[in-house]
Amino acid sequence: MSDLEDPSARARGVRYARELEGHLGWLDTFSGTALGVLAVASGIYTYLGVSSLLDDNGAMSTFAAIAYSVAVSVGIFVFWSYMLRLFPAVRGARARIGLMGAMGLGSIAIIAMSSWLNAAALAGSAAVEQHLAKTVQDYQVSLERAHETALSAQGLERDVARVRQSFEDLSEQEATGNLSGLAGRGAVFRVLRQKASELSGLETQIASQTPLVQSAFTEGNAILSRMRALTVEAGPVEARSVEFSEQAVRLAGLITQMRQLSVASLVERAAQDLSASVVLPELDGRSAETRGDQAATITSVLEVLSQRAQTLARAAQAVQSLPAPPETTYTPISSADAVILYARNFVPSWAGAIAIDLLPAVLVFILAITQSAIRLGREGTAVEDSLTLAELRAAIAVMKEMDHAMKDDTAERDSAIPLPAKTAAE
Repeated sequence: MSDLEDPSARARGVRYARELEGHLGWLDTFSGTALGVLAVASGIYTYLGVSSLLDDNGAMSTFAAIAYSVAVSVGIFVFWSYMLRLFPAVRGARARIGLMGAMGLGSIAIIAMSSWLNAAALAGSAAVEQHLAKTVQDYQVSLERAHETALSAQGLERDVARVRQSFEDLSEQEATGNLSGLAGRGAVFRVLRQKASELSGLETQIASQTPLVQSAFTEGNAILSRMRALTVEAGPVEARSVEFSEQAVRLAGLITQMRQLSVASLVERAAQDLSASVVLPELDGRSAETRGDQAATITSVLEVLSQRAQTLARAAQAVQSLPAPPETTYTPISSADAVILYARNFVPSWAGAIAIDLLPAVLVFILAITQSAIRLGREGTAVEDSLTLAELRAAIAVMKEMDHAMKDDTAERDSAIPLPAKTAAE
């Protein structure tokens, strides 16, 4: 005998179904209120999110934000009310699939019109602060890169000093006659001193840039410290963003100034001019042999000069080939945009914002499963098997009332029929 044919199994199924119906009846007393509270809470956070997007704080903007949040609350309440009533009641697979698709589309619409604004209200300030912190990191990288490049350019001062020193040493050798063989301060000496003097001027110019580079870097670090403080300072983030933007403009100007303080291009041009712009003095030897020795020495000096110039130019080009500081620009951003841009960092806030809107979907599935269990428990049972004692008493009372009504109708009809007249014989 199958469970459907077993009276005891049918009785257990009916009791199970009645128990579930009792629970549903009790839960139904406050389900609508709970759904309304969720819808209102979502509407409040939606209002806060919409308010953060509106630039104007006038009465019309406030009214628009309130109207939008009320529309969201009503839409959420009506949509989930439909789902809570209809989805558990349908039985066909096609109907279930259709309502499931409608619920999916509705959930996407709710996320689009409400959840991201709820997330903006929950984590908007933190997301803007995250944007400020990331901007500070970008500016720090740019400042350090510019400072590194400027220091590398300042390091060319040592290369210039080394070349200058080599020419000064050669001039001293020429003065004692150890270079061309002619002691004194003749033509060769003057050429060497000419280039040493040019390099000395370049060295002085490079040295004068060092305090400027250090001052700009120190000021840039001070601005960065202030920008970091603004990211975590108490108070509305909008007001802090205004000062942050001002500091960012100052820092960008300092980074540009530091890039311009680099002397690498100046050293490269000076190296090119070092061998190209040689003012050859008149040979002052007394004899042709002496002047020939001077000319040969000057030629050798020019070759050495060309080699030193190439070495110096390569050093300057190596500095210029260093990666340029990344272009960093601070762009103010709204809390809603910041939440979307840094969504990966605010997963809990996004989860809470979506859950408050889509939590009724869980209730829909719970009701659908419970209704299926109730139908399964009542399957195969007759109507009289599913009657409760109260329903049976009510049915008996109705039957008695119907019986009394039928007797009364019969009596009325009998009284309305006239009795037949007696015959004369009687």
